[in-house]
Amino acid sequence: MAEKSGADILIEALCDLGVEVVFGYPGGAVLPIYDALFKQDRIKHILVRHEQAATHAAEGYARSTGKPGVVLVTSGPGATNAVTGITDALMDSIPMVVITGQVPTGLIGTDAFQEADTVGITRHCTKHNYLVKDPARLGATIHEAFHIATSGRPGPVVIDIPKDVQVATAAYQAPAGIAHKTYRPQTEPDTARIERAVDMLAAAERPIFYTGGGIINSGPEASRLLRQLAEITGAPVTSTLMGLGAFPASSDQWLGMLGMHGTYEANWAMNQADLIVCLGARFDDRVTGRLDAFSPNSAKIHIDIDRSSVNKNVRVDLPIIADVGNALAAMIESWKTRKHPKPDLTEWFSRIKGWRQVGCLDFEDKADVIMPQQAIRSLYEATKHRAPIITTEVGQHQMWAAQHFGFEAPNKWLTSGGLGTMGYGLPAAIGAQLGNPDALVIDVAGEASIQMNIQELATATQYRLPVKIFILNNEYMGMVRQWQELTYQSRYSESYSDALPDFVKLAEAYGWKGIRIEARSELDDGIQAMLDHEGPVIVDCRVAKLANCFPMIPSGAAHTEMLLQAAEVSGEMDDEAKALV
Repeated sequence: MAEKSGADILIEALCDLGVEVVFGYPGGAVLPIYDALFKQDRIKHILVRHEQAATHAAEGYARSTGKPGVVLVTSGPGATNAVTGITDALMDSIPMVVITGQVPTGLIGTDAFQEADTVGITRHCTKHNYLVKDPARLGATIHEAFHIATSGRPGPVVIDIPKDVQVATAAYQAPAGIAHKTYRPQTEPDTARIERAVDMLAAAERPIFYTGGGIINSGPEASRLLRQLAEITGAPVTSTLMGLGAFPASSDQWLGMLGMHGTYEANWAMNQADLIVCLGARFDDRVTGRLDAFSPNSAKIHIDIDRSSVNKNVRVDLPIIADVGNALAAMIESWKTRKHPKPDLTEWFSRIKGWRQVGCLDFEDKADVIMPQQAIRSLYEATKHRAPIITTEVGQHQMWAAQHFGFEAPNKWLTSGGLGTMGYGLPAAIGAQLGNPDALVIDVAGEASIQMNIQELATATQYRLPVKIFILNNEYMGMVRQWQELTYQSRYSESYSDALPDFVKLAEAYGWKGIRIEARSELDDGIQAMLDHEGPVIVDCRVAKLANCFPMIPSGAAHTEMLLQAAEVSGEMDDEAKALV
């Protein structure tokens, strides 16, 4: 078998694994790999302007296509710049393989130029990582890394390759039947536990499906099965921020998002339920509020592929370890086999109707100013027929988009949930656009967050990507300002943006179209002008400066203690609550 360089082995392995796109930035420690990329035409390389953006673009690509994202960066600062995106992917369970260059093997540990302990640095923010010192092991390592990244609970894997390994030669043989010797995630559910879960669901008077990003990660079939199970059981459905789109927002059974900025009806239904069926979610702090007050009288079923997530935050009555799609299929089959009738949940939905009538997402649509909620609703009305892919940065605009934009399908909502990374949205939109070239992709942004990775405007320009950026510009780091209002008696310490760029001129400088919307009367026409333009667009939508995002569960409060409007805000919280912000 002919020998190849380590760099050529890497490219061959990526091709064998079906990789079509790599997001990266060259540097000295990966020049052999970039030379190998230059000599082939099967993989498209996307040159980003910052390594953090490469990881977020790979996340956007992965989440919108279901394929693993691939990143290539150099050693030292190239690898450390990628750490934020790697951690983001770990927190949100995104399949990603990050290939980092490293100084030659003989220089490791000598503080060589652009040396960093990449394996040590990324040990706690990856699902697994490797330092490859033998070119003969490189091919098998790459295949194993993709297996680990995409199986079980997905996540990021780092492969650190010293430069001498990239130029050394070895034989490459595509391995068959990749299986890690110790990593064997349980994907099929226990039959007896499924039957018990189905019987509990059939007997419940106030059941609720609490769904999360695991539904999305399992694949489109899991979303279809969730809808089928909801139909045959009649139970209401709520979702975490990460699970939006798994269940259609237009359904009468949909309660909206739950948690800190979730709906009144979703949070109260969780509190008053007698059975919670948790599907691919993890009972995180932004959902539960104060733990000792979280749904105190319900039985709880938790279905998750990650055993470590079960009973970590909330004790459950019936844990089921499995891929949530497989578990849903088994529950549907068991429900039919056991011939359970569709339960009469009339009284339960009557109570839910009462909570809905609170109108927790209502707001005053003013004629003299653009309310951010209305901006999102207008964007939704103008685009819903095209089923756009929506990415976001992080802050108030993110929560308003989650509350007021209706998602009907999975893989259309891409946001940073667990880590809350400002600067995520633009590169994620670029990745999503590359993976879905015919889709409408819109990054809903804040004027502060968008500047975190604003240099990626050049990436979209270079590759002629018609990404749209819709900025809700209130001149504040809005969520920071809101917390300062709630917690620190409106002492707005460093949350006002004193020196904002002219976003229209900035757009034009990068070859984009810039649109400014300053009045309520201009909103619909401005959105339509954005949609009518075939290339990339930045919309600078000037919204009410001091609007707050409600409803909201204050830190340290129970999930039934929601603030519905600014009049309920005291402006001061105790030290324990401050510590939980």
